[in-house]
Amino acid sequence: MRNPNNEKNGNRKTPTPFAQTYFHGTKADLQPGDLIEPGYYSNYGQKKAKYIFLSATLDAAIWGAELSVGEGRERIYLVEPTGPIENDPDLTDRKFPGNPTMSYRSEAPFRIVGEISTWEGHTCEQTKAMKDALKKLKEQGVNSLNDE
Repeated sequence: MRNPNNEKNGNRKTPTPFAQTYFHGTKADLQPGDLIEPGYYSNYGQKKAKYIFLSATLDAAIWGAELSVGEGRERIYLVEPTGPIENDPDLTDRKFPGNPTMSYRSEAPFRIVGEISTWEGHTCEQTKAMKDALKKLKEQGVNSLNDE
């Protein structure tokens, strides 16, 4: 089988057409080419967001869509960052070692490049358990590191 990343001599790399895919879950109705930008109310409706979030895993984006406030349809968008991204501190060393959810934040916009039209959400029980856990953290005064 031929290795598409190497030329015949096996020494020189050729470009690959594949890049990292990023997802953003929300209830916002957006179109390809639209930008998701900081400064608007977050998916959770608490206040205007300093950061926006994306994930390299579909599961984390599904959680974003399912936990979003509002009446709109849950959506998963394919996005590309327009600037630097960094680990989301709420989902890295604070809760999990490293970044297993591959969740990131940015102060630069994300451009919508597409939408995932078919995906399977979490069970009602899983979603309720997650919402209950988030409510408990809020009651305990545990704040997001993204507020800092």
